[in-house]
Formats: sequence, C-alpha cells, structure tokens
Amino acid sequence: MLRVSAIAEQAGVPSSTLVCEGFAGQAATTAVGLGMPNLPVAIVPGHVDMQTDNELRDNIVEVTLGQVIANLTEQPDDAAPVVEPGPNEIVFEGTFEEVNRLYYENGWSDGLPIVPPTREKVEAFLEFASLPPDHVFGKLPPDNRAASVWSVAVNGVMAGCRPECMPVLLALAEAMCDPDYGVEHSGNTPGAETLITLNGPIVKELGFNYEQGALRDGFIANTSVGRFWRLYLRNVAGFLLHQTDKGTYGNTWRVVLAENEDVLERIGWEPIAADFGFARGTNAVTISRYTGGDVVASVFGQKPEQMLPYLADALVKQSGWELAFTVGIAQGTYRPLLLLTPILAETIAKAGWSRDDLKDALFEQARLPAWKFEQYIGGYNNLVPGRRTLLDMVNLGKAPRIFAESSDPERLVPIVAEPDDILIAVTGDPMRTNAYVFSHNGMLGYPVGKEIRLPEGWHEKLRRARR
Repeated sequence: MLRVSAIAEQAGVPSSTLVCEGFAGQAATTAVGLGMPNLPVAIVPGHVDMQTDNELRDNIVEVTLGQVIANLTEQPDDAAPVVEPGPNEIVFEGTFEEVNRLYYENGWSDGLPIVPPTREKVEAFLEFASLPPDHVFGKLPPDNRAASVWSVAVNGVMAGCRPECMPVLLALAEAMCDPDYGVEHSGNTPGAETLITLNGPIVKELGFNYEQGALRDGFIANTSVGRFWRLYLRNVAGFLLHQTDKGTYGNTWRVVLAENEDVLERIGWEPIAADFGFARGTNAVTISRYTGGDVVASVFGQKPEQMLPYLADALVKQSGWELAFTVGIAQGTYRPLLLLTPILAETIAKAGWSRDDLKDALFEQARLPAWKFEQYIGGYNNLVPGRRTLLDMVNLGKAPRIFAESSDPERLVPIVAEPDDILIAVTGDPMRTNAYVFSHNGMLGYPVGKEIRLPEGWHEKLRRARR
C-alpha cells in the first residue's frame, strides 16, 4: 500500500498507510526507495491474526486511529535527503581487510569476504559485455536503483565471478527487472530463494557443473554466479535483513543449476528454457523463486508407469500452502520444479515419452483430496478468506473447472492448473536414480527466462581470458 500512498501524496491527497508492527522497519526503508522518506504510516500493534476481536479493536482505537488522524491532518516534517555515491565514484582506498570491513559495516556484503571492485577489475568484466556500461535494464524496487551494466560488473567482481561470466550476469539483471518475475516480492515473509537454471553451449564454455553435485558449491561458475544474485538484490534492489527483507527464516543463495545438454540432445527432450520460448542450443537463463524442496531417493522402475507414482507423490508432498497460487491469491501461478537425473530421464524417454508426455502424466497423478486442498488454502490459514470451497472458487472464476467436477470432498484434484505448470529439468549424477522437487512461490517470483547475449568476438575473448 505504500506505493499507492506515494501516488496519492504526489497528487496532493493526504494518505495514511496501515502497517503491522513487525513491518515498521520495512515500511520506513521502502518509503526512502520511493523517494518519500516521510511517507505517513500508522502502526497496528502486534499481529492481527493472533489477536482477539477485542484486542484488535483496542489496539486500533488506542494506537492506530490517532496516528491515522494525524497523518491526514498534519503536515509532516521535511525529511533529510538521502545521498548515495555515484555509480563510478571511488568511495574508499585501503587494504583487502579494510575494504571488507567497510563493505560489511555499510551493508554492502553478504557477510563473506568480497573481492574489492577496483576500476581495473570492473573494466575487465565490461570487456565481456554486449551493451555499453551506462545501459539500464530498469529500476529495481524497493530502493528503485538503476540496474545498469556497470553495477552488474561491480557486483560480479564482488561475488568472485570470472569476467567471462558477464553475459550470464547481464541476462540475470534483465530477468530481475522483468515485471512478470516480481522482484518487489523478494523480501516477503516465507523467505523463498531464487534458483537460476542455465541452458546452452555456455554451460560447458564457462565450466558450469551439470553432473554430480549439481546443487552443491565447489565450482567457481555455479557458486559465484549464484552468489551474485543475492548481492545484486542487496546492493541494487535494496533487500536488507531487518529492513526490506522480511524472510521469517530465509535460506542462503543457491548455486546455479545447469542442465545436462548432452543428455537432452541424446533423448530428444527440450530444455527447461523451451518453456519460455527458447529452442535447444540457445544460451538462456531461467529464474524462479522456490520455498523449499526435498530429494526423491532411489526412484525404481524400468518403465515410466512404474516410476510415476513415486514422482507424483513427491510433487504432492512438497505442495502445501503454496497451493493458494493454483487457485486464489494468483490463479495458475504455482509452478513446481521436478529435477530428474539423466538415468531417470533416459529410462522415461526410452519408452517413447516426451517431456510433455511426462507433464501430462504427472498432472493426472499428482493429486490430493479436495478437502485437503481446501485445508491448505484456507482451513489452516487465511490465504483464502471466508473458508471457501474449491466449488466456490470455480463459481467465482478463481479456479479452473477441473476443480469442481463434483462436490465430493474426497474427489482428487490436481496441484496445478494445467500440465505445463509443472517444470522439468535434467541434471545431476548421471548414474543415480534420484530426483528432486522444488515447491514454488507463485507470482512472488514467477519463472522468467532470458536469452544470454554474447559480445562480438566471444570465442576469441574467451580464449584470451583462459591464458
């Protein structure tokens, strides 16, 4: 609501945004990013879900109401301007230890040592850019700073990336700015984390790990590019813990997940990037925020039909409150991710199944009773107010017809709105029969894909960088 309040204030209309006590710091920091540090807010004490009606009424009357009246009738004090250094400005000179202390004390690092972004190092990254340093992909909330090629290079240096990773970093910055992704939700309370998936020849060219330990740190490319994402969210978008990042628990950043392009070509499957319009062989990144996941160990079977029940069961078990993104909060935006090791994908493909065939089969089998679905979206919580049934949701136009084929509470309903909502990628240990399922954060980090644009003379520049 702060963004709406800012628009009203700019139009000369007094406003007052109601903010729960736990979000007071986030509101203050977000207001600075909106360019209105004195934006009027009124605090609602405590957490409204944990208060009785009488407690809530007393808190509103005794605390909130007076603040609302003051916000609407009194002129706020002038706010002190917030001054930040320019994009190319040198802010400090010192030793490695001194630089890292400065960055940590100013909230510019993630708590790990950073590589000091000297002008020389930044310019080495710019050599691998297909765009000029002052090119801007957009502005990133909550701080509304420009996502520029220059700032990408600076944070790439800090994260420990190699200069030749710059094309990947630029594609990530472009994806972060895509409104479909919804970067403004990166500080929401479930604390979901973004997974970057990589496709194309660049996987091998830059030395990304796409086999055993695909989600583990240890390879410079996977690890440093994954770290870059979180640093860019911190330093450019402005997501800081105890301020705009309100993840209740959160997780750390994830390493980049690279698909096994050799296996995809061998079995004739499209990469995950194909779901976003990119053909096999295209260098592309896909970003999506996931609330968590779990391994599906020792998948057994010589045919897809034998393997399917276990994989479908895993998708269901990893889907709880997130089902509110299938119907309700943002209909049809729940997109769980299934990772298959090469041997599992090859076994399924050997039976003549395509990736789409697998999606169709999972859509049919990854189901749960309607009453259980309704518990997850409104029985256990208030994500769908009014305790509405799936039949109610369909009648209100907030769910596909498949969710109301009958009124039987025991009927089985899918976890997603359509088969294509299930994402599938092939990676990991080639000889292990394990899978992995990620539950998705819906429109609060919706999947977005971007093509990686290589600079002119890419292969020659790559050759020189490896000397």
